[in-house]
Amino acid sequence: MSAQFNVVLSGTIAEGHDLNAVISSLAARFKIEVARATTLLKGQPSVVKKGVDRATADNLCAAILQLGAKATVEPADAAPVASTSAAAPDPQPRAAPVAAAPSAAAAKTLTPDPRGMKFNVQGQPDYAFITVQIPANQTLKVEASAMATMDTNLVMKTRLRGGLGRFVTGESIFINEFTAQGGPGEIGIAPGAPGDVRHVYLDEQTIYLQNSAYVASSSGVAVESKWQGLMKGFFSGESLFLIRCQGKGDLWFSSYGGIIEIDVTDEYVVDTGNIVAFTDGLKYNVTKVGGYKSLFFSGEGFVCRFSGQGRVWIQTRKVGPLVSWVWPFRPSGK
Repeated sequence: MSAQFNVVLSGTIAEGHDLNAVISSLAARFKIEVARATTLLKGQPSVVKKGVDRATADNLCAAILQLGAKATVEPADAAPVASTSAAAPDPQPRAAPVAAAPSAAAAKTLTPDPRGMKFNVQGQPDYAFITVQIPANQTLKVEASAMATMDTNLVMKTRLRGGLGRFVTGESIFINEFTAQGGPGEIGIAPGAPGDVRHVYLDEQTIYLQNSAYVASSSGVAVESKWQGLMKGFFSGESLFLIRCQGKGDLWFSSYGGIIEIDVTDEYVVDTGNIVAFTDGLKYNVTKVGGYKSLFFSGEGFVCRFSGQGRVWIQTRKVGPLVSWVWPFRPSGK
């Protein structure tokens, strides 16, 4: 029989994290009540999962650490630790795409993939804020206006990226490059829309982003606009262009609202306004949900029909419905 392990929550949070934010993130990630998450984080060290294999224990521990809480993996036959009365979280949370889980020893700074830059995400899932450690003499590309804080040894240069394509999408046609001179440097990045962020380490792979999703990438990732064509772009009600990110290195992208990852193995339908990103292995066509009556009166517009094998990231909110909801409350002149 293989060795069994317990996951022990220490009852404390990692340095630099806000307790309320960690409680909210823990509750949202593992789908438990806020009161239950509060009990787990404010109490004495407690076992949240008993008698699982090492891989499962490490995955759960890493997921907890990524949210800002502290947890350890201990042999199941070690000295007993008080078990929590709250139900344990799912021992197999969804892993980050492409990136490996962080080490169980990680705390404030995370390295989901040992080949990439160390970083930390705070404020998830509503107001995600990314802090990236840039190694000495290396460069990080960041969307214009997204830099919030930075060390004094970081040198910024502004470069043109995407040309006419990014200009037509309504985005800034510039990307800022931050280089750490004389030693490593730290930068804080705040995406424009309230919502979540995701990190993917590309290993000579390609991911397509909606026009406003790009946040940052390392220098080995090429960022350029891709023409969708009239039928896929103009008639979808979305941008004529997607952002194509390809190469080798780190990529961060953001959403309006939360992000849900969906593995597509055959076909899948997503509203065009909910798409955040998708992998290169998927083909897609933009079509109507129903007939023309449905198109104009159902509140549903065009959808993207994906086929093939790959992954799609969707956002839980759309800007259009928010604008429609706010519109009746706008100040009106007499």
